[in-house]
Amino acid sequence: MTSFDSIDDDLLAARERVRRLEQLTRQRQTVTVQLDEAGRLIGDLESMLAKEERDVSRLEGGGFAAFLSGLAGSKEERLVRERAEAQALRQRLDGQRTRLAWLQADRTAVERDLAEIGPAHEQFAELLARKERLLIESADPRGRELAEIGRLLADTHADLREHEEAHRAGVASSHAVGQVLRCLGHARGASTWDMLGGGGFADMLEHGHMRNADEAAWHAQRALDTFSRELADVGVQASPQLPKVDTRWFADMFFDNIITDAIKHQRIARTGQAVAEVAQWVNATVNGLAAHCGELVRRRDSLVVRREEVLTG
Repeated sequence: MTSFDSIDDDLLAARERVRRLEQLTRQRQTVTVQLDEAGRLIGDLESMLAKEERDVSRLEGGGFAAFLSGLAGSKEERLVRERAEAQALRQRLDGQRTRLAWLQADRTAVERDLAEIGPAHEQFAELLARKERLLIESADPRGRELAEIGRLLADTHADLREHEEAHRAGVASSHAVGQVLRCLGHARGASTWDMLGGGGFADMLEHGHMRNADEAAWHAQRALDTFSRELADVGVQASPQLPKVDTRWFADMFFDNIITDAIKHQRIARTGQAVAEVAQWVNATVNGLAAHCGELVRRRDSLVVRREEVLTG
């Protein structure tokens, strides 16, 4: 192995560390934004839940609010609605708190990786200076082109790795969003049966599928959060958000009739359409990443061939 081979290997490794440092820095910035967003959502949901719980307490305790509710309609109907809204808010709040914990764990992992990399920029600059001295001292006419090929190879390797990571995150997101769509599809089928007179059993199936869809949606949102950070590494800014899944099942059971069945069916259909749009965007983005990965592989192979030609020519 020549001195050039040795320092080229060192430069390639150092360049990888620099790119990894830059990648992790971008990830830290992105996850910080996501943490701020989750914190704001939690604060808003806590305020909304507190208001709903106060409304429920006033109706349960009687008094002037309950009296006015009785004048406007059935107090019991109003109470069931308020309880349903409060329960839906609790579920959304629990989901956002879980998301916040996930994001905090992600930031801790990023900070740990940053600490392990160390002064990557300084090490890379030192190696570049050493190679520059070798090239000047050797006066090898191949030195300038080999140095440029080495730089391009290092950048291409790093670009390919980042695009492959984004592609893997996109595939995972596609699978997760697909699971939400499947759950909603099952719920829509049960809802259709319910509208045709399926009765309580169909209603129970429908709400079971909706609960599954809600759980799947939170896992899918985590995958989408990860995907958005990986996309930021390759210069794509995106923040895909899934719609909330309505699981106010006990209110629906209380007011179970053909009108509420139709409303539920429409609600499921709208949610499914919104999730399908997210899935379409994810799949298109994944396909674009796959195509770019192919371009980077061809560029890398071409540079490797040219380097061999220079060294053996």
